[in-house]
Amino acid sequence: MADIYLALIHAPVYNKNMETVATSITNLDLHDIARCATTYGVKRYFVVHPAEAQRQLAKRIMGFWQEGYGAEYNPDRQEAFARVRIAENLAQVYAEIEAEHGIAPVKVATDARKYANTVTYAQLREDIETKETPILLLFGTGWGLLKEDVEQMDRILEPIYGPTDYNHLSVRSAVSIILDRLRGH
Repeated sequence: MADIYLALIHAPVYNKNMETVATSITNLDLHDIARCATTYGVKRYFVVHPAEAQRQLAKRIMGFWQEGYGAEYNPDRQEAFARVRIAENLAQVYAEIEAEHGIAPVKVATDARKYANTVTYAQLREDIETKETPILLLFGTGWGLLKEDVEQMDRILEPIYGPTDYNHLSVRSAVSIILDRLRGH
């Protein structure tokens, strides 16, 4: 079975006007995605931000739950945060996964739009269950990953569709749905 990794990208991403921006790291994304990643057996959850101040903020939030009172008050958070890593860029993420496995991960972008090399959940789930190459799922904050970055990935996971035309889930919700489709029973 393939190890699954997540990367939450904060820059470069789109804002609502489709301008390239950096978004802020949020407390909810740190907590909720770490808990979801732990529930579904994700090997590591990378929070990627180029700004040192944002990376330090994330470390401070996580530190509260990993040491002292926060760790005593809620040991489950400590367990969830044990698999979170803070990275400055994707090159660091790729290097860490490759160093651990000896091969580059299959890079799978997530997006609310369809692309030429879009794969279904069933196809990716089969790869996870039958292959050993690590898989890195990339999630964009804001209004998503840049189109040119998505197009450079090995694969693109099909969008999440509901019964309406509205399609703008929080990244926390998208991660939960996607991990359940890929690893849920």
